[in-house]
Order: sequence, then structure tokens, then C-alpha cells
Amino acid sequence: MAPIPSFWEAARVWARIGCLSFGGPAGQIALMHKVLVEERGWISERRFLHALNYCMLLPGPEAQQLATYVGWLMHRTAGGLLAGLLFVIPGALVMLGLSIAYALLGASPLAAALFLGVKSAVLAIVIEAVLRVGRRALKTRAAVLVAVAAFLALYVLRVPFPLVILAAGLLGWFAPALLAPPAQGQDAPETPDLVDAVIAAGQGGHLTPSRGRALRVLAVWLPVWLAPVVALYLLTGEASVWTRLAGFFSTMGVVTFGGAYAVLAYVAQAAVDGFGWLQPGEMADGLGLAETTPGPLILVLQFVGFLAAYRQAGGLDPLAAGTLGALLTTWVTFAPCFLWIFLGAPYVEALRGHRAAAAALAAITAAVVGVIANLALWFGLHLLFGQVTSGLGPDLPVLASFDWRPALLAGAAALAMLRFKVGLTPTLIACALGGLVLGSLS
Repeated sequence: MAPIPSFWEAARVWARIGCLSFGGPAGQIALMHKVLVEERGWISERRFLHALNYCMLLPGPEAQQLATYVGWLMHRTAGGLLAGLLFVIPGALVMLGLSIAYALLGASPLAAALFLGVKSAVLAIVIEAVLRVGRRALKTRAAVLVAVAAFLALYVLRVPFPLVILAAGLLGWFAPALLAPPAQGQDAPETPDLVDAVIAAGQGGHLTPSRGRALRVLAVWLPVWLAPVVALYLLTGEASVWTRLAGFFSTMGVVTFGGAYAVLAYVAQAAVDGFGWLQPGEMADGLGLAETTPGPLILVLQFVGFLAAYRQAGGLDPLAAGTLGALLTTWVTFAPCFLWIFLGAPYVEALRGHRAAAAALAAITAAVVGVIANLALWFGLHLLFGQVTSGLGPDLPVLASFDWRPALLAGAAALAMLRFKVGLTPTLIACALGGLVLGSLS
């Protein structure tokens, strides 16, 4: 077992993950699995999936919450803050720069070409993750059926994401014999990880749930999240852009089950028709910018907050107002994520030995494979085809809009990683350079 990394050693790894976390939740989960489980061995496969299952049940960006969870496991609250913030800050800074450029200049062809290559590499990373996690999580026929059913429910039937995860969890809870993990004697024991080392060193007290600890977490994190909302209401009034941004996106932080895609249509309608913050079509531009940055796709909300404050600056400089609007939106979007992890994670860790809970989480694990496959397909369709039709049924590509450039780069990246075992960073750099070369070609 590797020695427990110091806080600052972990910071370097979390910063690397934050700067490379392109491709939405599928790409980010794949990246963390590769770095934390495969390369570093900081967390075992089972503990990684156990944490991911809990994060999938929460509102907000599941990948950022997973980073917070793993950071908390290793270095307690400070580690969770470190991991969660470093997962968001690089993308938030890039998104702020792109929002300023969008407001002043419009879209940048150079950035579009650069990130075309990066997203192509991410597609290969996602495909690798689906294969790798699927091989390890789908050990029974029932688990395979759950994964397939989850994929079909999401892609074909458009069943809401929370219902898919809830149905899988209930199936596992009430039919544990189908989906419970094999007994220790029937399966290889769980690989020791650094969390076990933390416990062995007597530093794992934070893993034990208690009522007192839960009350302390609520006493700290509810004010951290909601105090700015109340203060802005009292200082600027109900009708100000600041109060509306804080209130609206705090609400979104509670109801965004299933990640960014689950709420984009509602946010777009409210931002355009309800508040008048955006013009029609600008939400799609914001999503395009968010997809080219590292970090959670929910950072598209930061773009909305920037334009809202930029256009309703009052007596402030528009760029300064837009920057404050972006920071405010980011704050109220991500502050609840830390509350959900620090409050609930000790209870989730305590459930690791509970048979029915383990079966429920195993079923959710199987469903998550289908979820990642669905996200990978969605990402691939929108990357490889310029037009995708969306309706009541599944998304279907317009074949005439096929773009050979990302297909070529993604194929080369998959070949490099799967066949020749080329590392993640060289693959991303090579594809980014390839995107610059091919970006001017049609």
C-alpha cells in the first residue's frame, strides 16, 4: 500500500484532475477512476463505486461531489474542500474568461479548434471507462440486465434520471439475493486503499456518523450557502438582479438531479422568457462554452449569471458586475454540494456492511454503468454530428452532418490509450494539437 499522501501532495493531484476534467460527468468520472483507482491506488474499486452511487442520488454535479467525497475520506473536511474547490476553480476561471470574451467579441474560432481535439480525446476516455467499470461492476446476469434497462430507459424512453436510480435502488433493497455483492469467501477481498491506512493510523474518526456532528455540519454549511442570499435580499431588495440570481440558482442547486442536462431546458426558459437575462439561442452558446472547459457542465449557469449581471449592471461597470454575477452564481450552485457530502457521507460509509443497503447500492452501480453509457452516447452524438434531432424519443443524428475530424481524433486517441497504453496527458495534448491542425478544415 502506498503511503498516505500529504495534504499538499493531494492538492497537486486534485489540481491536475481539475484542469483535465473535460467531457461532462462521464469524462470526469472516467478521469477520476483512472487517476485515483488505476494510477494512484488511493481508493479501491468498491469504495469508489460506493461513493459514486451516493453522489448519483444527490442534486448537483455528481463528479464534483465525488471528488469532494474522496478528498473527505482521505483528509477530512479540509481534504473535501480542497478536492471540491480544485475541481471547480480551473473551469470557473476559464468559463469567466470565455464569458467576458463572448460578451465583448463573440465566439473564438481558435478556442473552438483547440477544444475540438480535447473533446475528441475525452470521448476515448469515456469509452474506456464504460468498458473498464462495466467489466468490474457487472458480475451477474441481473446486474447486466439492470445496466441495459437503465440505458434504454434513459436513451429510448427518456425516463427522468432520478426515477431510474430510485428504481434500481428499490430493486436491490427488496431483492438483495439478485444483486448483493458476493460473500467474502466467494469473491476476492476488497483491495486495501489509503482510506484503510487512514483508519489504521487512528485518523478515521470523521467516518463515524453522529447526531452532534450532523448538527455541526448544518450549523456551518447552511449559513455558508444561504447567508449571501438573505444578505442580498435585505441590501438590494427582491427585484434586484443579485437577489434573483441568488434565489433562482440556490433553488436549482436543490433540484438539479441528473446533472446539467436535466435542468438546461428549464433554466433556458426562465432566463429568456422569465427574467429576460438571455436572448434566444444564447443558452446553447453557453452550453457550448461549458463543454469546452474543464469542470462540471453546470458551469453553464455561471455564463447565465455573468450575462444577467453584465446587462443589468446598474451603477457598476458592466464587466465588474458580470464578474460578480458569475461568482455569485457559482457560489450558490456549489455550496450545497459540500453540505450534502459532509452531512451524508459518514452515514453512507456506515452502510458499507449492511446487506440490503449493499444490494441497493450494487443495483445503483449497475444502473450507473447504463447512465455513463447513455452520457457517452449523448456526448459522442453531439461531438461527431453537427445536427442531432431531439424529441419525445431518442436523440438521432442527422447523418449528413457527420464531422470526420473528431471521429479521426477520437479513433486515434482510443487506439493510443487502449492498444498502446499511452498516458492520459500525452493523449490530451496530442489531440489538442490535432484539433488546432484540423480545426480549419471542414
